[in-house]
Order: sequence, then C-alpha cells, then structure tokens
Amino acid sequence: MLNQFPSPVVATTGGTDPAAPLVVLLHGRGSDEQEIITLADHLPAGPAYAAVRAPIAEGGGYAWFVNRGIGRPVAGSLRATMDWFTGWLDEAAPAGRPVALVGFSGGAAFAGGLLLDDPARYAGAAILYGTLPFDAGVPTTAGRLTGVPVFVAQGEHDTVIPRELLHRTWTYLRGGSGAVATARRDPVGHGIAAAALADLDGWLRERLG
Repeated sequence: MLNQFPSPVVATTGGTDPAAPLVVLLHGRGSDEQEIITLADHLPAGPAYAAVRAPIAEGGGYAWFVNRGIGRPVAGSLRATMDWFTGWLDEAAPAGRPVALVGFSGGAAFAGGLLLDDPARYAGAAILYGTLPFDAGVPTTAGRLTGVPVFVAQGEHDTVIPRELLHRTWTYLRGGSGAVATARRDPVGHGIAAAALADLDGWLRERLG
C-alpha cells in the first residue's frame, strides 16, 4: 500500500551533526514543507530540523490523511501515511537519535497519531492548534502517554478545529493520557501566538538540551 505515495520531500535546516536531536516539523492541511520550515527560525539552535511534505495532494498543498470531517482522519488512511512516514524516519533517525515532533493543525493530528502509535519512539511532541486523532485506529486509552513530554497550544478563538475536539484533546493530554503536559491557551484564532512560540522554544531546549 505504501507505494501509492511518492518518495518523501524534505526541507532541512539547523544542525548537521547526524547524531544531533532531530525536530520534525509537520505542516497543516493544504500547506507544504516550505511554509512550516520557517518555524525553525524561532526555535533552538543546535537540533537538526526536517519539514516533511505530506504525501496526499490537496487544495494546492498537501494533507496527511483523508478526512471524514475536520480533525477526524479515516483510520486506514492515517495508518498508511504513518507507516510511510516511519519508513522515512527509520532512515533519517536510527534508534538512539532523539526525535521530537512539532505539528500544526492537520500536522498536529498526524504528530499525535505517531506519538500514540509508538510513544517510546519520541522525545516528545508538540500539538499546535489541532486535535489528537480520536477514533482513528490509534490507542487513546488511559495512561497511553505516561511520562511522555507533550506541549499543547490552542487558540481560544479557533473556529477551524471543532471545539469539542480541542476540548477532548486538552482534557486527555492534561489528564487521562498520563503525559507530562505543558499546555497553554491564548486569545488567538487558528494561528500560532507569539507567546506560545516562545514557550515552545523553551520546551524544546529543556527536552533536547
């Protein structure tokens, strides 16, 4: 099934040491790797940054999965793209190299899916202005992310992601998941608040050294 997708297109910046921590930036639906890679300019120096283009063409950009509604991935589609992504990651970051995920909007749902699918694989994940992929074939059981560092940022005036999904994500990550959660809400819409970006910078510094 994986051969339905193109070879990964990846934009990189930051550290070039192959042993350096890797931060993978995951763009939103309809965007691409060139837009999200600019986020690295506001994040710590030292790690390597890789922005991966999602494999499904959509709306002049790209998407991580087929939707059955905003924030609600089709389980089979999410499984296929996660397997495609992890095939790339296994080559880019062999076992022992720390990897953190930073996903925005649709990329946040994808980052959440990857983390829930294999929590031990990642040094942490940032879920920015998006939802976890509930009811999409990845476990969201109590304690699934016990001890895993997670950064979550939401906009109080976000009208793109359904409010019930934002609430469910906030509640699960700060409670039942067992994650070590750093969470903030800011008076913005569906976009990254400056204060949230500054906090993300600090969070990555603590996680990756």
